[in-house]
Amino acid sequence: MSDAQVIRIVAAVIRDDRGRILLVRKRGAAVFQQPGGKRDPADVDELATLARELREELGCALVTASARLLCHCSAPAANEPGHRVEAVVYVVEVCGVVTSQAEIEELRWIDPAAPDVPVAQLSREHILPLLR
Repeated sequence: MSDAQVIRIVAAVIRDDRGRILLVRKRGAAVFQQPGGKRDPADVDELATLARELREELGCALVTASARLLCHCSAPAANEPGHRVEAVVYVVEVCGVVTSQAEIEELRWIDPAAPDVPVAQLSREHILPLLR
């Protein structure tokens, strides 16, 4: 697969005090996925990307010192047919009220062992099993 067909992202695992995981659904998408996104040229590193994406999409601030690398994983892209997503995933804490903004249409706190919403393949097969 060429580089043009690979989407590189940084994604977040955010837990609430009940152990649930935050998933987001982008406007027009059918499945839920981890919050996060693609690196911009101005982002100095992966955590800068994650901080920017969480601020833009969820209106909250990344607690940088909390970030712990969970995994590197890859799967077919949920919203871009013919593309693969390659993700670096961090477990993080955030401060502030989490709200859906920008292209995020819906938020859901789910039990990682029994998601009650349709979940993107990357999250379903790689991320959620590590959190059970």
